[in-house]
Amino acid sequence: MPGNGARRLIRMFHLISAVIEREKDRLSELDGAIGDADHGITMSIGFLAVNGALARLDLDRTMPADVLSVAATAFLNAVGASTGPLYATAFKRAAQALADREEETLGLAGQAAMLGAIASGIRDRGKGERGDKTMLDVWIPAAEAAADAAARGDPEAAAWAKILQTAQAGADATRTMVATRGRAARVGPRSLGHMDPGAASAVCILGAMRDAFCEG
Repeated sequence: MPGNGARRLIRMFHLISAVIEREKDRLSELDGAIGDADHGITMSIGFLAVNGALARLDLDRTMPADVLSVAATAFLNAVGASTGPLYATAFKRAAQALADREEETLGLAGQAAMLGAIASGIRDRGKGERGDKTMLDVWIPAAEAAADAAARGDPEAAAWAKILQTAQAGADATRTMVATRGRAARVGPRSLGHMDPGAASAVCILGAMRDAFCEG
């Protein structure tokens, strides 16, 4: 039966969109140093489209996996750049990870499964790895931290504190890397010293997820 999990995910996407709107200028500035200076705008368009699509759902009939499937389609339809297929695949994988779960309130185990699916979806679609100076330098360690916390049975607040600490460290580490994937790879060594904008936006997304799950 549909439950609170779908509502938590819808609130999560509202919070993601809000933080991206607040940070979109900074994200585009980061992108300007090594890319096309449009990352913040692209992410804003994508998550506004997601929330528009989610607003049409009947929450009394919606499961958590349905929310993520709708988000995947909406993001892909709105964002034609490389980020679109990456996050669309991520949300589609997350939907698949939650499809067989019976926990409707999305406890830490479900949250960890979702983060793991997002990370693997981005990795598989982009053919990248940790260390390539991309959003994977945030998503992979964040997913690992979530899995470890779930295995230990940590409280959600403590788990998410560690997830965000790990995510921020991953984003900061991209300053020391030379880009080998995406548009940033075109500038080669000149990407050194700059934070990857996709990593920065991933930290924003994870922060919103923490707020949705720990305060919602």
